[in-house]
Amino acid sequence: MDRLTLKRSGQVLAPSVFTLGNMACGFYALLAAYRGEFSAAATAIILGMAFDALDGRVARLVHGDSSFGIEFDSLSDFMTFGVAPAYMMYAFILKDYGAWGYPMAFLFALCGALRLARFNAVAHGVGGSKTHFTGLPIPGAAGFLASFVLLYQIIEEGRPARTWTLLMAQIPSLYGLAPVMVVGTAFLMVSTIPYPAFKQSGVVRPRSAWRLLGVVAAVAVAFTYPQTAAFVVFFAYALLGPVGWLVRLARRSLRGTPDQPHGQPGAAP
Repeated sequence: MDRLTLKRSGQVLAPSVFTLGNMACGFYALLAAYRGEFSAAATAIILGMAFDALDGRVARLVHGDSSFGIEFDSLSDFMTFGVAPAYMMYAFILKDYGAWGYPMAFLFALCGALRLARFNAVAHGVGGSKTHFTGLPIPGAAGFLASFVLLYQIIEEGRPARTWTLLMAQIPSLYGLAPVMVVGTAFLMVSTIPYPAFKQSGVVRPRSAWRLLGVVAAVAVAFTYPQTAAFVVFFAYALLGPVGWLVRLARRSLRGTPDQPHGQPGAAP
């Protein structure tokens, strides 16, 4: 095996290590949910998001993009963000709905698979927009459900936590809306509603003092209220697509002009 082949193998292997970490988190989340350890399952799903974010960045850094990496990443994402959240929500809440619990949980996993299949088709085809995703990304849907479980477990277990009292008062009510959250995020994943990708350098690297101050404030809030901040961020992002779509629809109706396109389907799962 020559040096060029070894170098290319290393480039492909480097991001795959993080993809493997993502899959390991998903598998652990399944085991934890089976044992009834829902906080551990939710934490593993969110940790899988960190691995998922790193594998793409490492692949671009070492020029290790490959068809193998795309497929392996999608399989890992399906386990961690499709199957694991679906089973976690079934074991945590949906089983109480009798015969309806299984189809609701399966719908989430199915829509996650369809979301990833669409991403693969775009990735192998014309590519996608760098500013928008088409439909709610599957990590965002999984993160929303996982952050809800983490927040609710604080109430159920009576554990002290630094949280926003006003929001915590509403969490028990959200428990009854679990089917709506599961089915709603499932349909958002396979929708054509555009979601911002936040990949612009101005977002990632704030270039003004006000933006930098905003980032520092956000980090401080997240550190002080971790469970609450995670839920608010994922919930807000999930709503961002439908709200933006309704605003554009209202503007189009008022102006009588067609909505502006948002480019090709987003190149993210």
